[in-house]
Amino acid sequence: MREKRIVCFGDSNTWGYDVVTNGRFGKDVRYTGILQNLLEEYIVVEEGLCGRTAVFEDPLNEGMNGLKYLVPCLQSHSKIEWLTIMLGTNDCKERFSATAQNIADGVRRLIRTAKSLDVWETEPHILVITPPPIEKGCETSAVAGEMGVCSEKSSKLAKLYEVHTKNEGCYYINAGEFCKMNDIDYMHLDAESHKKLAMQIFQTIKNEV
Repeated sequence: MREKRIVCFGDSNTWGYDVVTNGRFGKDVRYTGILQNLLEEYIVVEEGLCGRTAVFEDPLNEGMNGLKYLVPCLQSHSKIEWLTIMLGTNDCKERFSATAQNIADGVRRLIRTAKSLDVWETEPHILVITPPPIEKGCETSAVAGEMGVCSEKSSKLAKLYEVHTKNEGCYYINAGEFCKMNDIDYMHLDAESHKKLAMQIFQTIKNEV
């Protein structure tokens, strides 16, 4: 039987960061793990890295630029059926001085790079997910020094991502419509939101196939 792979490319919310334990949610809580249980005929590949950006080099942490890792990542897992991209939260950090449009354009670069690669089993199936907006409380939480002023910028991403995904012929989910960040650092998904996101991804894929 032919193996069918879904690569989930993202940051700490794809990795499954749990703010309560400062560790990782269990496999059955992470949206990627729930998705694996729902899509038994697929291999769901978790490619989440805490701190990952779409395209920006982080002067404080090496290896965070998603664009530089995307090509070898997809080539190592090829052939693939689906790619999900959920990035942008870290790009909102104040130290990058990026506008919301800059961040959306960075995600578009990821889309175009992925589409150009010879890694697809058939044709590119790319699902772009706008993460829920970073909430204002983040700017006075324990991670305020890391993130800086970021909530307003984050709230502008959904409309910009939607335009790019439509123009690039991708699938799209605005996770902010049904998910929320936790009430501690205000920038990571809570457990219930992982479950809701998995169900939305599942429905998108099942509706297509």
